[in-house]
Amino acid sequence: MGESTVLELRSVEQAYDGQVVVADVSFRLARGAIGCILGPSGCGKTTLLRGIAGFEPVRRGEILIDGEVVSRPGYRLAPERRRIGMVFQDYALFPHLSVRENVRFGLRLLPRRQSDDRVAELAALVGIGEALDKYPHELSGGQQQRAALARALAPRPELLLLDEPFSNLDVDLRERLSLELREILKASGATAVLVTHDQHEAFAIADEIGVLHDGRIQQWDSAYNLYHRPANRFVADFVGQGVFLPAKVLNPRQVEIELGVLDGDIPHACRVGCDVCGKGCSAEILLRPDDVIHDDASEMQAEVVHKAFRGAEILYTLSLASGRQVLALVPSHHNHAIGEKIGIRLDVDHVIAFAPLGRGAQNDRTLPNAKR
Repeated sequence: MGESTVLELRSVEQAYDGQVVVADVSFRLARGAIGCILGPSGCGKTTLLRGIAGFEPVRRGEILIDGEVVSRPGYRLAPERRRIGMVFQDYALFPHLSVRENVRFGLRLLPRRQSDDRVAELAALVGIGEALDKYPHELSGGQQQRAALARALAPRPELLLLDEPFSNLDVDLRERLSLELREILKASGATAVLVTHDQHEAFAIADEIGVLHDGRIQQWDSAYNLYHRPANRFVADFVGQGVFLPAKVLNPRQVEIELGVLDGDIPHACRVGCDVCGKGCSAEILLRPDDVIHDDASEMQAEVVHKAFRGAEILYTLSLASGRQVLALVPSHHNHAIGEKIGIRLDVDHVIAFAPLGRGAQNDRTLPNAKR
């Protein structure tokens, strides 16, 4: 028997003043899974989260928690009856209460001994045992985030919602806490939905990620598939880095770009916007930085036009003979100067191809499992 579904959205639409903000969103989240709504500012992420929490109505569709409809047009179960925990951007800790009393806040109906035990259990889980008698203003940003998480988890909610929980933290702390947050959520058995604009947070925390754009889920998938098998151009551009190069579709198994021929399971040319396969049909191939390998022995040369030092690696921007540019991630001990020419070769495990822009509705097509 499969895992039970905790959260389900069925064709949800939300609007403000008649303006659609979220359109036709559907997904499911199994018990114990961590889902993420990822997208740029203004795409509808927080509106969708507030709809799940019960703070905003839905204009169409349904939201279900544990199989029970909690939102539909004309009906909205109150947030406090949904068994939902929330962690807000600003943590929303009560400033006049100690950390201990903040965490205990949702446990007021429990006997004192049981609530004390639950507070101690959560303090140990999130790592704030030494801060329980402090007040929020005495805590660092990371400690405040942990305290807010402990408070949200205390009543054992069916679903935990996190709205940009790291937005007030510096980059180093965000990276560390995002990994710790996943461990904490998994250790607690929580089912959670995270909203963020930061793909690194999404990748570090979530099991499943939905890329939201213009109020619509463009792709609901694993981080691996979003990066290597994007469903459309927006996902390809938004997730990771890369550049598009023009390509010629040679046959259903091969496509040719400036750097050579890529072999793989290429669909019929009409599926990337061409008319007749093998007759000069065109496409555009997305090359990721990890597709371009630095190789001193290669006869294929490219000129370094920009470099970004990243510690263990350098991200090079390289100019090809045509003047088009590609990106390459290279171990940082290969430190080349601007203007220097270096040898490169391709190592493409997943060919990502779309019809050239302007070819109409069929320009969203991923070509999986191709190898150089």
